[in-house]
Amino acid sequence: MNVLLDNLALFREGFLGTLSLTVVSGLLAVVLGLVIAGFRVSPVPPLRFFGTMWVTVLRNTPLTLLFLVAFFVVPKVLFPGINSFVLAVLACGFYTSAFVAEAVRSGINTVPLGQAEAARAIGMSFTQTMRIVVLPQATRSVVPPLSSIFIALTKNTAIAGAFDNVDLFNVGKTLNNDGYDIAVLFIWITIGYLVITYAISGLFKLLENRLEVAR
Repeated sequence: MNVLLDNLALFREGFLGTLSLTVVSGLLAVVLGLVIAGFRVSPVPPLRFFGTMWVTVLRNTPLTLLFLVAFFVVPKVLFPGINSFVLAVLACGFYTSAFVAEAVRSGINTVPLGQAEAARAIGMSFTQTMRIVVLPQATRSVVPPLSSIFIALTKNTAIAGAFDNVDLFNVGKTLNNDGYDIAVLFIWITIGYLVITYAISGLFKLLENRLEVAR
């Protein structure tokens, strides 16, 4: 308990850092995932190809490699001096977007084809059909896998601690270098991650229950 009380401000900063990375990266992943899922089911072949390549490349690329590209290539080639938090968000968000896209695409496939055909028959465009008809119905099937994806994202943000970001993992590394027992540090760090992951699980469970009531 002493290690927590003696370094409460540092633990709080690390907890908020992990929470911020999770939330912002998650929002980016959802936006990109919805767009890429739309590409995956688009009637336009180049868009389908782009969506397939996005998912295939990112799902099969180690997240650590994406962090290396984000921190050592992007600042030199595209955006010199970019903030380390933004780079970590880009790495985590892009990586997670591929999994979000596949979850959304699977949900879209659960919607009967006749729904989309009926929408097109009354003159709706592809974008209108997806936004008004298909995605609202697919949401029920998408929510459960999204919960697992966001829990995995929370754990993946630990890599950011090795790239000049203050998060729970980085706090543990710093305090261990100061001489604190690594086993005790891991206990408190694990509790911090559990608080975030259980909160995510609870929020998605509430959303899932609300959608069941609306069924």
